[in-house]
Amino acid sequence: MSVRISRQHWNNLLTELDVARRQRHLVTYRALLERLQLPSPAMQTLTAALEYLAALDVKAEQPLRSSLVISQGASRLPRTGFFECVERLGRFSGPVDGTAAASWHASEVARVFDYAYPEPGRQAAH
Repeated sequence: MSVRISRQHWNNLLTELDVARRQRHLVTYRALLERLQLPSPAMQTLTAALEYLAALDVKAEQPLRSSLVISQGASRLPRTGFFECVERLGRFSGPVDGTAAASWHASEVARVFDYAYPEPGRQAAH
């Protein structure tokens, strides 16, 4: 299934992640869904957009902004699909749950917090 995101929603996603980065905060999938008001299927659209953003960040050799989005659960980590995506992109390898994933995620978040990204909206939506 092909999922598309409007340019407005894409720009809003980049802005939300930029605000979280500058405030050095993580944001849950649920909070992003509520703020972005994506049309149905909202979670699939958000997932596809975050995976696309991860691919853009890899291509640009930047830390992965999508690492700022986490589950509400006790783990405070992204969903397993995030780790599967970044493994496909060559940024992570190992079990998608457990200490290796948690350690990699913590270091990636620190890299995101310290990185100066181009202004939101300067990258094309898909």
